Amino acid sequence: MSAPLSASASSSSSSSSSSASSDESVIVTRLRAAGCVFAEDEARLLISTAATPDDLAVMVDRRVGGLPLEHVLGWAEFCGLRIAVDPGVFVPRRRTEFLVRQAAVAALDRPGAVVVDLCCGSGALGAALAGILDRAELHAADIDPAAVRCARGNVAAFGGRVYEGDLYDPLPATLRGRVDVLLANVPYVPTEEVGLLPPEARIHEARVALDGGADGLDVLRRVAARAPYWLAPGGSLLVETSERQAARAVETVAGSGLIPRVASSEELYATVVIGTRPAVPCEQSAPQGSVQCGGLRGVPGRTSGDGQ
Repeated sequence: MSAPLSASASSSSSSSSSSASSDESVIVTRLRAAGCVFAEDEARLLISTAATPDDLAVMVDRRVGGLPLEHVLGWAEFCGLRIAVDPGVFVPRRRTEFLVRQAAVAALDRPGAVVVDLCCGSGALGAALAGILDRAELHAADIDPAAVRCARGNVAAFGGRVYEGDLYDPLPATLRGRVDVLLANVPYVPTEEVGLLPPEARIHEARVALDGGADGLDVLRRVAARAPYWLAPGGSLLVETSERQAARAVETVAGSGLIPRVASSEELYATVVIGTRPAVPCEQSAPQGSVQCGGLRGVPGRTSGDGQ
């Protein structure tokens, strides 16, 4: 009796496998027709994520309809982590993993580093960096309420706190002069170029997460201007920008009193501008008693660590 049972099981398994393969093929065809370049990979992700055949059908329809894959799945892979991404929230890009790597290097000699993730979106950058560092103290902020809700779930595992508000405004005053790593994945698309973005970003991500103003550097200027008051001596600000904007971004960072440098990755097509607050003591150098500090040059009466 064992032989017929084995043959029956084999036949059933083969039929099931064939059906699954056929279903995947149909999904791939639909995705490819909708313009999905990596249709095969996307089909496998959709199939593995869907809880039921009905869920799968809905997910495929949403993807074919133009919704970003990460919003359909409900998550994005970033630096080896599965980051939850809610509808409308900015999807972390793979190139931004380079910014996290640079931040990890900047924090190597700063155990228990204080990390702030501005314009945090889903909180992916802060969560990824906290996962790399030892005992990091993580804070994040975003002006978009949907992003804040999403980020809170993603940073919870790392003991992170997320605040809602404009850039530094919602951060605790106790962080002034204590931040070792300041991540700021600011929007840097020039306003007139937002309309040229792929529909996935243009339609389904919050404009506030994309539009960087006339030249794409408006938010960066605001972040850089106040960074020295929040950074600890030797602490660094790290921002992502485009290659063509890098020179002006460097000027902006240098103008705030930080020491700038540029790091780039051809593999990820990523450009990061890093500004470090000099680790030097304050000096009383002007007759009127103005204070010169690393990154706080010429600010009357201020001492290292005072905030704005």
